[in-house]
This record gives sequence, C-alpha cells and structure tokens, in this order.
Amino acid sequence: MNIDLRSAARKIFKRPEELELTEGPIGRSLFFLSLPIVITNLLQVAYNFADTFWLGRYSTDALAAISLGFPLVYLFISLGLGLTVAGSVLVAQHTGATQTAQADYAASQTVAFTIAIGILLGAAGVIFVDEVLSVFGADPVVLALATDYMRIISFGLPFLFGFIVFIALMRGSGDTLTPMLVMLGTVIINVILDPILIFGVGPVPELGVDGAAIATVFSRGSAAVVGLWILFSGGHGVQITLSDMWPDREYITKLLRIGAPASLENTGRALSVNAILLIVTLFSTPVVAAFGVGIRVFSMIFMPAIAIDRGVETMTGQNIGAGNSDRVSKTNRFAAITSFGILSILGIITFIFAPEIIRAFDDSPAVVEQGATFLRWIAPTFGFVGILRAYSGGFRGAGKTLTAAVITIVLFGFIRLPVAYVVSQGLIPFDIWIFGTRTPEGIWFSFAISGIVAALVAAGWFERGTWRDRDLTEGTDTPADANRATEQSSDPDPDPSASET
Repeated sequence: MNIDLRSAARKIFKRPEELELTEGPIGRSLFFLSLPIVITNLLQVAYNFADTFWLGRYSTDALAAISLGFPLVYLFISLGLGLTVAGSVLVAQHTGATQTAQADYAASQTVAFTIAIGILLGAAGVIFVDEVLSVFGADPVVLALATDYMRIISFGLPFLFGFIVFIALMRGSGDTLTPMLVMLGTVIINVILDPILIFGVGPVPELGVDGAAIATVFSRGSAAVVGLWILFSGGHGVQITLSDMWPDREYITKLLRIGAPASLENTGRALSVNAILLIVTLFSTPVVAAFGVGIRVFSMIFMPAIAIDRGVETMTGQNIGAGNSDRVSKTNRFAAITSFGILSILGIITFIFAPEIIRAFDDSPAVVEQGATFLRWIAPTFGFVGILRAYSGGFRGAGKTLTAAVITIVLFGFIRLPVAYVVSQGLIPFDIWIFGTRTPEGIWFSFAISGIVAALVAAGWFERGTWRDRDLTEGTDTPADANRATEQSSDPDPDPSASET
C-alpha cells in the first residue's frame, strides 16, 4: 500500500497561515502550534543525549565530566532563552495587532542584541571556565575533562544564541514548523559526528570529551547560519534587515525591561541546578553521574510541558495584541489542565521503568540505583511541573516576565535549595523526619516538594487576572515606522499590499 507522506505531514503539521491563534478552537490551535515545538525541543535534547550515550560508553569519568559541565551549559542556554523572550513576545503582540513593521523591527533589534551578548559570554566562558568549574571541587580527572569540554562549548556560544533567537522570533510570529525542520537537519549532523570524533574513525583521531563538544558546536553553528539566512530572506513571518539592526538605545532598554526578568527566570533555574550540583558533589562520583543522567531525562520528559509553555506564550501575546482578553484566560486554563494530564501519565511510566531508563545511559549498578531513586522521587509530581510551565508561558506572553521570574526564584532559591541541603545532610532530627541521616535522597525530595508549591502559587497568581494590564503594542513607533510613513505619504496611490512580507 502506497502512503503519501506529504499528505500525512500536512495533516500533522500546519503552516503559520493555517493556524487560527486568535480565533477558533483553542485546543486545535495550541496543538498544531506546540507539536513542532515538542519535536524541536526533543531534537535539541538530542544534542545532549547523543553526548551522554556515547560518552557513557567511552568512560565513567567522561560521563561525569559532562554531568559537571551540563549545568553551566544549561546556564548559557537559559541566558539566551531569556534574552529572546522579549523579542518573541513583542513579535507575537505586534503580529496579533497586525503591526508588521513593528514586528520586523523588534526582530532585528533582538537578533543584534542577542548575538552580541553571546559573543561576550562566549569570551568570558573561554577565559574563566577553569575558575567556575573548580568551585564544584570534583575529582581532578573529571574536572580537567569538564574544563576542556566547556571551553569548546563556550567558543560556540554565539552560534547557539543565534539559533535560539531564530527559534524565538519564528515562534512569536506563529511559525514553529520551520525551526523544527532546521533543527532536524543539524541534529543528524551531530549524531553522525559524535561517535566519529569521540572514538576516532580512520584518519580522525580519538578526541573523547573534546570530540563531543566539537560535534555540538559545529552542528549548532550550521543551524545558526541557516536560521539567520531565513530571517534575512523574510519568507517566514518576520524579516530582519541590517539597517534595523543598528543599536537603538531606547529599544534595547525596552528589550531589557521585558527580557531581563525572563533571563532571571531562566538563569534562576540554571543557577539552582548549579547550586544543587554543589550539594550533589558532596557525595560519590556515581551520585554525580546519576544526577547528570536524571537531569537529562527530565529535560526530555518535560518537553511537552515546555512546548505548551511556549505555545501559550505565543497565543497569549497574539491575543493580547488582538484585544481578546477572554481567550487569554481560556487558553491558559486549558493549557494547564492538558499539561498536568500529559505529564502525570509520563510520570507513571517513568516511575515504573526508572531503572531501565537510567541503564540506557549508564549500566553501572551504583549509578542505576541512585538514578532510579531520583526519578521515582520526582515522577509523581511531574503533573505539577506542567501546571507551572503553562501559567509561566501565560505570564511571559502578557509581558509579565517579572512575575514569572519571582515564582521561579521562590521555587528554587527559597524552597528547593535549602531543603536539598538541610535534608540531604541529615540536619533535621530523626524523630521528626523520615531520613534522619546524610543521604542524597534529601536532594531528590527537594525537587518533588518545590515543584508542587510553585505550581499552586503560579495558578493562584494568574487566576487573579493580574496579567491584564500589559499591552506592549501601545506607543511603539520605531525609526522603521517613520521611514515607511514618509514613503507612503509621498506615494499618490499607495498599494496596501506593498508592505506585506
């Protein structure tokens, strides 16, 4: 039986012009917007999973090295995501308000600013990575490998930031399919290069951990080049131009006002993982390796929730721009319920097959035991993480990035981190606590309790309606607008379609 793959793909995926983000059934719009994000995020995780898979078979020290370096990689990615939130939200709200010129200008300014920050952070990472990683006090062999890995990753940060901003701007305009296709191609490159560079094949020398880093940087660099070419071409929603990329001090201030809290939210998550890692390294190397594998498993399992988060961000922004406040509330509530259900099912599966999941990455008995315990502590609370991510997307789409950041700081800084240290070190008397002794299970427990509390806070806060007073499309004339207005006023018979991209 012949199968028309193109027709099947068209039923599963929808082009931006086929989506009805400001009208029609909410579930349908959110599904077709979020599905490519799920796949894109899974492909993004594939970078790290490929490294984990091959390095786990290379040596335990190599696996521990990238486990030590992963929180720093996550920190860099979180900074990039935070910086691009402002551009994504502005593009979404201007798109919803049918303000094409303003959306293009926001995209251009965001690209220039984000890549500039990527260059600065990359340079800082290359110079100071030794000092940063030495704080963790890991085994000298593991520390040396992690330092080499992170120095190469830092060199490639501008490429990483370039691709992150491409994904964000496409998403803001309602196009999540194009980034998925670009990501697919570059992940294939990474999967092919990883074993070749790690183990060495033919004339290619065995590079170990360095090989994994080089493969990742090359793949991300390819994605950044393709993504920026698409943005300059203007055939997919928004178009950036060199003239609009010249730094606009007032607009950069606006980007920072919206984006800085989003960076704080994302870096808060990343810093908490780094801080938790400090506590994890107080235990044995198998515990460190189990923590690294567990975090990667979470990053994959939480993909549906993160995709819904980003989908809600875009739909919230576009509906606020279009003046559909009632649809904003319904969208966020629907997303929270859906995300809770999906992640709860994944939590049940994870709980049952926890040892098998860990063993797929490292079959050392000690790592499997600790990793499975980690997964089983947090699996029953996956649904609450879904609620938190759904409402966080709503806050960001409404421009309430500071609110989302505050919730994150409370979650990680005032709940997870203190609980992880106090409980894991046995500082609570036995007669009032279930552990009573020094154990890494206290760290795993902190993940579970903090997720529940944060979900309840986010839901209660959003349902109060405090997001309603933030329309970012008002008073947003740009230099590009002035130029277009001058051109149109000098045209005796302007064509309304001439300004469409």
